Amino acid sequence: MLIWGWRTRIYVLAMTTFLCGRCGNPASHAVRKAVTKFTLFFIPLFPISVKYTAQCTFCGIENRIPKEDALRLQAQEEQGQARQQAAPGYPPHPSQGGAPQAGFPQHPSQPQGFPQPGPQAPQGQFPQQGQ
Repeated sequence: MLIWGWRTRIYVLAMTTFLCGRCGNPASHAVRKAVTKFTLFFIPLFPISVKYTAQCTFCGIENRIPKEDALRLQAQEEQGQARQQAAPGYPPHPSQGGAPQAGFPQHPSQPQGFPQPGPQAPQGQFPQQGQ
């Protein structure tokens, strides 16, 4: 008995922002590559088809795009990230360490990333309502 079929894997190549043709919003678009492979005994052997799409994150429409456009958008995304990392004068991204987040004063006894508690009523005393 032979067990054969196909399996599709979707790879996100880039997240780019441009004007959506359907909703007209400047929204992020996920540039994706869908590779369908022939499988024999659940082992992917060779690709049957490759499709490139761009999906709007605002309205959800998915458009097929040519391979050249997908690769160009992926290259632009990688160049933009490289420029952002190498650009002097920009503060570091919070995930890269650096200064604490704005709006949250830090105290040595507090773990980083948590706001300090505000003024509290003394324990055992509750404000009386309706007086």
